[in-house]
Amino acid sequence: MTDNKISLRAAAITAGVAYLMMMGTPFAEFYVLEKLIVQGDMTKTANNIMAHEALFRYGMVGYLVNFIGDLIASWALYILLKPVNENLSLLTALFRLVYTVISLAAILNLVTVLTLLNTVPYGAVFTPEQIYAQVDLSFMAFRKGWSVAYLFFGIHLWLLGYLIIKSKYIPGIIGWLLIVAGSGWLIDNLKPLLFPDFTINFIFIMITGMGELVFTFWLWIRGWKIPEPKL
Repeated sequence: MTDNKISLRAAAITAGVAYLMMMGTPFAEFYVLEKLIVQGDMTKTANNIMAHEALFRYGMVGYLVNFIGDLIASWALYILLKPVNENLSLLTALFRLVYTVISLAAILNLVTVLTLLNTVPYGAVFTPEQIYAQVDLSFMAFRKGWSVAYLFFGIHLWLLGYLIIKSKYIPGIIGWLLIVAGSGWLIDNLKPLLFPDFTINFIFIMITGMGELVFTFWLWIRGWKIPEPKL
């Protein structure tokens, strides 16, 4: 009979590859949208998108690659931490899965942006200003949807950090760093709802997010050396 059991090493390596796929979001955020979006001027933004439509589409693909990576990471991390607590590992994976599904739904708003700008009949019904206003609303819906998704991601990182702390084969400090990272995402995305007047510096998110980066490097460098648990 063939043994279909996935080793912890294979799960760690798979998770490392999945995290590499998440580089799609920095590409989309800090290259594509940074180049195309002009804050406070949706007319220029719309013109930029129409003039660089291929680049905008590449940005959407970047987000899509990221979220496919999240789906793979959900499964791989479940396998990796299953020996610690199978039920809690499954719950941790489900929180990341919910985050991914909501994020994928949010991307549809970017598809709406292209549809509004490329569908000729809309020009006969709406003025350019009305179309640009709808484009702006679509961008806002994308951001708001993704912000809601990050609430689930923050809880995922809390649970992931706890499981890592309890494990005997991943450094506990990484677990604490992930709990800090999860807290950062929760604070940042609950702020508009609970503390609208409170300002969070971007550096705060960068510092709290270091846990994910450290975990990624650990998976790449040490993941293939994880010993199998003794049964």
